[in-house]
Amino acid sequence: MKTIKAALLSYGMSGKVFQAPFLELHPGFELLGSWERSKKLIQEDYPQVKSYASLEEILANDTIDLVVVNTPIDTHFEYAKRVLEAGKHAIVEKAFTTTVAEADELADLAKEKGLKLAVFQNRRWDSDLKTVRQILLDGALGEIVEAEFHFDRYNPLLSPKQHKETVNSGSGILKDLGPHLIDQALYLFGFPKAVFADIRTTRENSVVDDWVDVLLYYPDFRVRLKASFFVREPNPAYVIHGKKGSFLKPRGDVQEDDLKVMKKPNLDSWGTEPLEKEGFLHTEIDGKIMHGKIPTLKGNYYDFFDGVYNAIINDTVEPVTAQDGARVMQIIEAAIQSSQEKRVVDL
Repeated sequence: MKTIKAALLSYGMSGKVFQAPFLELHPGFELLGSWERSKKLIQEDYPQVKSYASLEEILANDTIDLVVVNTPIDTHFEYAKRVLEAGKHAIVEKAFTTTVAEADELADLAKEKGLKLAVFQNRRWDSDLKTVRQILLDGALGEIVEAEFHFDRYNPLLSPKQHKETVNSGSGILKDLGPHLIDQALYLFGFPKAVFADIRTTRENSVVDDWVDVLLYYPDFRVRLKASFFVREPNPAYVIHGKKGSFLKPRGDVQEDDLKVMKKPNLDSWGTEPLEKEGFLHTEIDGKIMHGKIPTLKGNYYDFFDGVYNAIINDTVEPVTAQDGARVMQIIEAAIQSSQEKRVVDL
């Protein structure tokens, strides 16, 4: 098996929790290290790797094939562009960029250089979303009438991460949690015809948006996406109503929580939800009423990295393409315009 040598541009939560464990698990990757600006932590977890002193050191290293751009959102474009210009493949954390123009430029550059560029929309491989997608593929609900997705938390305090709480081109909940919701909606339903959005600031002393309600207009149905920091009693994460029935699913994917306590991912039991998090299906199938819980499919972010491996080695399409990332940015830009102008924005 050919080996792809990879480096991270940060070893904060994203690198430590979401990327390094899967690069270690996948036999086709070798993690060489991470750029670390102040705290030197990666060697505590991976003694064999290197803590790089600068981006330039990574870019100048000819043995590195793939770079994960997992720095603050407003740096994604600059760093990803430099990575691609250095002739290296890239994975870029969400939000892919801060504008559609930046996303398009990176996509064009990767194509010009013959490089692979993937967007880390890992939530496509959540157990929740995989189960929702299977319900839709099975046609269990009939023709869809409406769907509502939530990514809510109860966290009235400001984040200690300054880049998240200062006004910059990458801050705010719309570009933090919003890309998860938007990407999932586009993945399941395709690109909408129009957008209406309401974007607010609700936390005391906050200067960035922290509440968002986005309505996507499709020809025959609507999809509502909501995120808030003031939801103490959680809503169902997924509510989908069709002409035959309904499916409600609480957020139950265990991967993030398990990774935060340093559990190692695997290809066997990983991503198995507790039974109490199963979704509820009420529909009619072949003339019979179905009214009960549905087993949840396993989640595993490994599949994203396996997709990246195959894209680089076998020249297949990236698991989440730069074009996918650009479409998410189109929705975000339209949502900002809609909220500012208090109107529906056609796409």
